[in-house]
Amino acid sequence: MLSGVRSLFSLVIYPLQTIASIPSDTELWLDGQLNTRQLLISENEAYRTDNLLLKAQLQKFTSLQAENIRLRSLLKSSRKLSDQMLIAETIAVDLDPYKRQIVINKGQRNSIYSGQPILDAYGIMGQIIHPGVASSTAILITDPSHAIPVQINRNGLRTVLYGTGAANYLEVQNLPNNADIELGDLLITSGLGGRFPEGYPVAVVVDIKRDPGLPFASIIAEASAHLEQSREVLLVMAQENAPQLMSEQTEGTPEHGD
Repeated sequence: MLSGVRSLFSLVIYPLQTIASIPSDTELWLDGQLNTRQLLISENEAYRTDNLLLKAQLQKFTSLQAENIRLRSLLKSSRKLSDQMLIAETIAVDLDPYKRQIVINKGQRNSIYSGQPILDAYGIMGQIIHPGVASSTAILITDPSHAIPVQINRNGLRTVLYGTGAANYLEVQNLPNNADIELGDLLITSGLGGRFPEGYPVAVVVDIKRDPGLPFASIIAEASAHLEQSREVLLVMAQENAPQLMSEQTEGTPEHGD
């Protein structure tokens, strides 16, 4: 009799116990859902961060790959030449619109000297004008104050190329109308004046105007070197400086042009 009453009593109060436990169970369920949601949010943020870092690293790898290609091109170019070479990096560009100058990360402690030729994998870029201890300023061949002796690779005709101040263009001055020069002619260093070694590409003739009323032709050439793009450059070391690349260079300040 007593056990039957207990059973009946349990049957009656079970729904009440279930109802009474709903808030607690609901709270536990909500806590679990919130914790799971917070965990998912944290993991999602972590994945986004990792993805951003990986993308940044991928950009760096792409940059390093491009740099590796450029360096390989430079080294390949230097192996073709008999002159001793030193690789430097461009660290600044002169923003003066009337100048074409750059700063490189090599100086007198690397045996850099005034008048030293610089080039990239494609041709002559210019020469050093202000060697510092750890960095140096170089003037590009397109600077309006720069001149470089050249010769036409096709026939050996000698002339002088002058900077125009434009990004990639130079001009030949004082060459007669009847001179043997053609579109597409490669102009290379002549070696005259002793500043630039002979045989380096300088520019390609892209425009010729011959006016019968004028004594000289108007000739424009485009620089062979990638003057506005090259990050790494090659410096041609003088024979007396080549064996001691890390020694300090003796003084000397030659003029810009030859």
